[in-house]
Amino acid sequence: MADASMVRAVDAHKVYNSGAVEVHALRGVSLTIPRGEMVAIMGPSGCGKTTLLNCFSGLDDLTSGDVYIEGTSLASMGDDAKSRYRSRRMGFVFQSYNLLPVLTAAENVELPLLVARVSSKEARRRALGLLEAVDLKGWEGHKPAQLSAGQQQRVAIARALVNDPAIVWADEPTGNLDSETSAEIVEILARLNREQRQTLVLVTHDATVSSRAHRILHMRNGRIEREARSG
Repeated sequence: MADASMVRAVDAHKVYNSGAVEVHALRGVSLTIPRGEMVAIMGPSGCGKTTLLNCFSGLDDLTSGDVYIEGTSLASMGDDAKSRYRSRRMGFVFQSYNLLPVLTAAENVELPLLVARVSSKEARRRALGLLEAVDLKGWEGHKPAQLSAGQQQRVAIARALVNDPAIVWADEPTGNLDSETSAEIVEILARLNREQRQTLVLVTHDATVSSRAHRILHMRNGRIEREARSG
């Protein structure tokens, strides 16, 4: 039977060993994220938010437990299989944008498609469509240094969405932005989640950002302490 959830974690533990010190970053996290849900993860620094995102997306391995994405166990996948799955079905937005400075906005957005061997004509068509969707029509030929911080994050969002992923992971997507620009970015994320129905999981310290999510998970000491529904 197909798994109706987008993400299902079962007793997820992550322990980092640093010499004689063990750090328990995740302590038995179990949760389900339905398809199309926008979820915010909040909590103090060091509580395990980014570790959860990295482990649940397959960027890092759990120590024990498992995560199922679209019904498939991450633990059952090898590194190559996880990389292929991420390239096809996941998008990532980071605080630092991670744009290539020598490429234009359009070239940065279309790069994942070209790597996936989509034709250059189709890649450019989809890149321009996403840039328009994030309100950057007319900025396609500008390089990152010619764009504001908010515009660079919009390019990064367009790049994360260009492969039409089933799920987008965002780690502090407004962390480097002022409050007005942060509000604009979260509005774009919420609109794209609503219109394109991608599942969106974002780590944030910003209550303005989390208030737009369907559900807020509050973490402390590697555990989900409580959850709240927005609205």
